[in-house]
Amino acid sequence: MEKPRYIAIEGPIGAGKTTLCRKLAEDLGGKPVLEEAEENPFLVSFYKDRAKYGLKTQILFLITRYLQQKELAQHELFQQTVVCDYLFSKDRIFAAMNLSKEEFFLYEKIYTLFDTQLPKPDLVVYLQASLDVLKKHIKKRGIAFEKYITDDYLSELTEGYNRYFFSYNETPLLVVNVSDLDFVKNRQDYDNLVKEILTLRSKRGNKHYFSIGK
Repeated sequence: MEKPRYIAIEGPIGAGKTTLCRKLAEDLGGKPVLEEAEENPFLVSFYKDRAKYGLKTQILFLITRYLQQKELAQHELFQQTVVCDYLFSKDRIFAAMNLSKEEFFLYEKIYTLFDTQLPKPDLVVYLQASLDVLKKHIKKRGIAFEKYITDDYLSELTEGYNRYFFSYNETPLLVVNVSDLDFVKNRQDYDNLVKEILTLRSKRGNKHYFSIGK
């Protein structure tokens, strides 16, 4: 069975993107590509004052992700399977939430210029989770700046993700409900999910769903 060449994992903060990315890359003999969120110097200030630091934070994320994806396209994409713990176009979810109308206009000009130069994944895996599950995961991993994330912000972000992927059609999409799924501790859950990912390309249609009851 031919493996996907380029897989992107997406979902709100705490959904398990990086964990799944690392596991999947290792089992497929591929390369994990991880977002470097903690290296954004504006992030702590952003969670304290979104209006003041939103544009600085967003533009730096956009540039950093673009440079990482550009390098990936030039050097890695045709050599081995790549599993990335973010989708470049998801950046617009955060921009729409956190920027003013005027700031978003500027952001869109830069985003459009960047997006046309980057490759699209063979498959996007979108991890959905309840607010309680996301909060549990965020608390467990104990990243310092994430203590400033409010329930309202996390709820708004989750709704933004759901709206975005409801109409997403750029690539094949697998929507995975992880609220009752444990691909870390439950090997069967993980194996079933990997099987779905590897067989998805043979199915017709662009959007598919996976849950614990499947």
